[in-house]
Amino acid sequence: MFKINKKLLISISAAAALSLGLSACMESASPKASNTPLKASIDGGVTYSVANGKFGTYYVNEKAHNGIINFGRTPTKAEYDEWNSDVMASGEGLPEGEGSVEDGEEVYEAKCVMCHGDFGSGGGGYPSLSKGNAYELHKTLTNQRIKPDTDGPVRVFGTYWPKASTLWWYIKDAMPHPQTDSLTDDEVYALVAYILNANEMEIDGVEVDDEYVLNRKKFLKIKMPNENGFEPNIAGPNAPENIRKYYSNAKNFGGQTYDVKNPASRCMKDCQEPTAKVSFIKGAGISDFHPPLSEVRDLPKEKKDSANFDAEKAYADNCAMCHDTGAAPAPGDKAGWAALTAKGMDKVYAAGIKGTEAGMPAKGGSSLSDNEFKSVVDYIVNQSK
Repeated sequence: MFKINKKLLISISAAAALSLGLSACMESASPKASNTPLKASIDGGVTYSVANGKFGTYYVNEKAHNGIINFGRTPTKAEYDEWNSDVMASGEGLPEGEGSVEDGEEVYEAKCVMCHGDFGSGGGGYPSLSKGNAYELHKTLTNQRIKPDTDGPVRVFGTYWPKASTLWWYIKDAMPHPQTDSLTDDEVYALVAYILNANEMEIDGVEVDDEYVLNRKKFLKIKMPNENGFEPNIAGPNAPENIRKYYSNAKNFGGQTYDVKNPASRCMKDCQEPTAKVSFIKGAGISDFHPPLSEVRDLPKEKKDSANFDAEKAYADNCAMCHDTGAAPAPGDKAGWAALTAKGMDKVYAAGIKGTEAGMPAKGGSSLSDNEFKSVVDYIVNQSK
C-alpha cells in the first residue's frame, strides 16, 4: 500500500473534477484536440493534455478545474495519521510487540475460526490461510488446470503472498469482522505466529513451532517462498518508475510497444500474434434444436414451492457457519434466543431481514425471500424452546 502524499491528493482531486466534466461526443462536432500524449502512465497507458476544450477525444468542462469542492472537513492530525498509517515490507510502520503461537491459537479460536476454519483451512466462502507446508505447496504454483483430474496451484498466504507485512497490517487494520482494529499489537504478532506455524514455515532457519515467540526483530527476518514470484518487481524506493518502465515495453507481457512520441504508429487491428486457433460451432447442418435456439440471455425464473421449503437445509447452507460456531446464538440456545424473542417475533424477523449492528448481514447474506428467511428463523426458535 502506498503512503499518502500531497501529489497523490492533488491527483485524486484533479481526477474527480475531470470526471465530473467529461462527456462523450461525436468526433465530427468536436474542436481539435491534443492527441500528443505527455508520458506513459504507470500501468502502460498514456496521459494527454487538455487542449481546445478536449481531453483526447472527450469534451472537458474546463471551468470545473477551477471549482472548489466543499464536501467534508479537514481531518484532524490524529485522524490523518490514523488514515495514513501503514506497515511496509521494509519494516516502516511495524510497531514493537511480541506474541506466541500458543497465544495466537487462543485468539484464533476465539475470533477467527468461525470464518477461516480449523487451522486456517478455510470454509463458508472465506479464504484459507494454510493448506500445509508452504515450501512444498509453493511448487504447485506452476501447475496448470488443464485437466479435471489434476491439482491446480495452491494460493494461500504461505505459498503465494510475497511479503508477510501485508498479513500483519491486514489483520491489524481489517480483522476480525466486524470488530476491526480491535486487536492489540501483541495479539496481531501472536496471530501471525500461529498462521506461520500452520504453514509450517521457518524464520532465519528456525522452525516456527508451537512454543515460538514472534517479535518485531524476528518478523523482519521472514522470507516468503514466493517473494520473487511476481512481475513487475515492486520493491524499493524507485518502484513507481520501475513499474512504468516495465509496462512501457509491451514485450515484457507479450504485447507490442506503443510509440509514445509517434501516436500515428499505433496498431489498431490484428496487432497481436495469434496464440490459439478459435473454432465457431454453427450448427453443422442441424436445424431441429430442442429447446429452440435463442439469443435471450435472461436466466429462467426459478419456481419456488414454499410448501416444500426446507428450513433446516437453508439454515445449514446459509446460517450455520456463524450460529453453530459461537459467533451467534445457535438452535437450542434457550437463554440466547429467549432474550431476543422477548422483544417479539416481529422485531426478530425485522432485525434479521435488515441486518444487525452486531455484524449479521441482511438475511445472513443469503438470497432467501423474506418468507423463506422467516421460516428459517422459526426453525431456529422452535429448536430453542
